[in-house]
Amino acid sequence: MGRNPEGKAEKMFKKIGKNIDKLLSQLDNAKGDAKVEYADRIEELKRNGEKLKEEVNKFKDNHKEVLNDIEKGFEKVGKEFKDVVEKTFKKKKD
Repeated sequence: MGRNPEGKAEKMFKKIGKNIDKLLSQLDNAKGDAKVEYADRIEELKRNGEKLKEEVNKFKDNHKEVLNDIEKGFEKVGKEFKDVVEKTFKKKKD
């Protein structure tokens, strides 16, 4: 159960980026005031997304040891759970 090279936060940011790109393509079809309003909102979303990304990275850096301990704990619990499930099904087969 090694650490995935891409964490959940990174996947979330990629998904948000794709949704913003989708909005931008829809913006091309908007007219007049709506186009300006959408453009302003999209720029605000981008700024907020960058700020959130910085805060998440800062949090991860400031809490590396705790997060590593949590990850190790999850891995241990996951292995123990897997072992229990395997033993349970093995007993049912016998």
